[in-house]
Amino acid sequence: MKNVCAMYFSGTGTTEKIVTTISKEISNELKISYSKFDFTIKNVRNIQKGFTNEDVVVFGVPVIAGRVPNLLLKYLEGVKGNGALVVPIVLFGNRNFDDALIELRNILAENGFVPIAAGAFVGEHSFSNTLGMNRPDGRDLEIASQFARDIAEKIKSQRDLSKIIKVRGEDPIRPYYQPRDSKGNPIDIRKVKPKTNAQCINCKLCVALCPLGSIDYDNVREILGVCMKCCACVKKCPTGAKYYDDANYLYHQHELEDQYARRAEPEIFL
Repeated sequence: MKNVCAMYFSGTGTTEKIVTTISKEISNELKISYSKFDFTIKNVRNIQKGFTNEDVVVFGVPVIAGRVPNLLLKYLEGVKGNGALVVPIVLFGNRNFDDALIELRNILAENGFVPIAAGAFVGEHSFSNTLGMNRPDGRDLEIASQFARDIAEKIKSQRDLSKIIKVRGEDPIRPYYQPRDSKGNPIDIRKVKPKTNAQCINCKLCVALCPLGSIDYDNVREILGVCMKCCACVKKCPTGAKYYDDANYLYHQHELEDQYARRAEPEIFL
């Protein structure tokens, strides 16, 4: 192996933190070069990315509704492994990762990667400031670092490198997680978009941060395209000007905070 690459989509920085921690530790252990490829911003996803059998790739995405974000699927299909070793990583907001990890593993295997290990880690939920608050934290990063050292040892020993790692999840992949109201009726928040209050200083940071390029540069209060609810614009706004006020969105947020307040733990597969 000659290079380890941290490749990730990370709206609020939580997936980035785990993926780069693992990648840098593998680099240190194997004494090979380290690089990163952040495909969060829309324009970057115009770049075709490919690897070789001399690469190790730590590949991370967030979990949305228990799955790999559907708006990333077309891009992911074009990333070519060409025999590179890969470690699929998903980052979930303290509820569950459902079938996201097995889905990502399958996508990468179909693209010519060899998945030798995998992990599901916890980050602060994009909808909330309390659910998974401040995670990944020190304990999560210790688990990620030890996981990386174990991966490096597996690569050094050449043990089972041709076998696709088994992970928790179902195949065929289950439908997306469906939130429901207090009467059990489905809640659909796919078309919900953030609002902007009077604290906005028109700094345009939200325009630069939006992974889908959906916020209008000339009028940041206008959402011209799809919103994937990554909440980068909400959590990174310097004045707290972005927010959601949709009743179903807020019901779902509070339901998650009430039902999943316990500390979920990372799951690793090696």
